[in-house]
Amino acid sequence: MAEDTKSVSDLSDLKDIAGNAPDAGAADVARSSDAPLREQELDAQGRAYATGRRKDAVARVWIKPGKGTVTINGRDQEQFFARPTLRLIIDQPFAITERQGQYDVIATVSGGGLSGQAGAVKHGISQALAKFEPALRSTVKAAGFLTRDPRVVERKKYGRAKARKSFQFSKR
Repeated sequence: MAEDTKSVSDLSDLKDIAGNAPDAGAADVARSSDAPLREQELDAQGRAYATGRRKDAVARVWIKPGKGTVTINGRDQEQFFARPTLRLIIDQPFAITERQGQYDVIATVSGGGLSGQAGAVKHGISQALAKFEPALRSTVKAAGFLTRDPRVVERKKYGRAKARKSFQFSKR
């Protein structure tokens, strides 16, 4: 009777007792690769819409399959963002997902400076890509493009020269 009950004295004994038990982690991986967690969100024109934000800038972004043209506030991206670094920032979500030249982007941006507006458009493109192709969400999220940059200028307080700077102290 004592031989029927197996005792565990070491972790290697546990492996023998378990036998051919399925691995719990493998079941989770198989389930996640079968179907995306979210479904595609498109409007009536077949576009994906998202709002991107960075600092004080807000961008409304629509993406649709196309030749890769980027239009911001009715102007081409070369006209709106003259600096190549800002255009590079906008292209990052497409580069990381290997979708360059496959989507047309239409965006309206307001608030903030040019750098903040470029970051807002990038955030909006990343979110819209995740809505258009839900399988890309993990790639874009791992790169950190779905996280909003919440930093804004601190407001000026009364009794202070600026947000934190005090007026000059006068002893006499």
